[in-house]
Amino acid sequence: MPTDSSVRVRPLTAGPGVMAAMVAVVRRDLQASFRQRQDLLNPLLFFIMVVTLFPLGVSPEVSFLQQAGTGILWVAALLATLLSLDHLYRHDFDDGTLEQLMLQPQPLYLLILAKVLAHWLVTGLPLVLLAPLLGVMVHLEGNSIGILCLTLLIGTPVLSLIGSIGAALTLGLRSGGVLLSLLIIPLYIPVLIFGTGTVAAAAEGAPVSAYIALMGAFLVLALTLAPFASAAALRISMSNS
Repeated sequence: MPTDSSVRVRPLTAGPGVMAAMVAVVRRDLQASFRQRQDLLNPLLFFIMVVTLFPLGVSPEVSFLQQAGTGILWVAALLATLLSLDHLYRHDFDDGTLEQLMLQPQPLYLLILAKVLAHWLVTGLPLVLLAPLLGVMVHLEGNSIGILCLTLLIGTPVLSLIGSIGAALTLGLRSGGVLLSLLIIPLYIPVLIFGTGTVAAAAEGAPVSAYIALMGAFLVLALTLAPFASAAALRISMSNS
């Protein structure tokens, strides 16, 4: 991991106010992500491989793929997000950047929100952009693909926000990846259920506004509570390290 000053959190002191600090954190994390291309590409390659190999291992029939395609894409997106969560705080913890972040005068939960935003921009957003191509691959119809992209656009930030709590709790543990999966996957299940249910309802011609509203409520709830929980978990993990 590069440890030169260009990827440290020093820009936080360059501008006054919380917004300048959040922008600096997002910029710094994006720069660090593009310097570590293997961490950037692994979730995307995993997402593509799971969706591509599933029809080969189960059934290539069009009717089956149309019925199961949404679930395949959502489960692959969930696992790809989970694969990238271990790096959310790990590199910053290893090179001491996380300690600098916690000593900043700005509220820690807002800086964590900025880090989660950067994580979603390099992990969740590419999954949303790849979804139409992979949706065609599993023979989803045009309307279903549009709803799928909408549910992923709403749901993947929730996955990142919830995942940040688990990543903070397991920071510094040797088997943190396994424990992270055990902690986070049960919390992902409601998002998975409503994400796939929305697309299934759209495919049947049923109204989907209630599903979208519930997923929006999940996003608002995660935006409101997850940064505070992640900040508390980080303080606990740092105090025990």
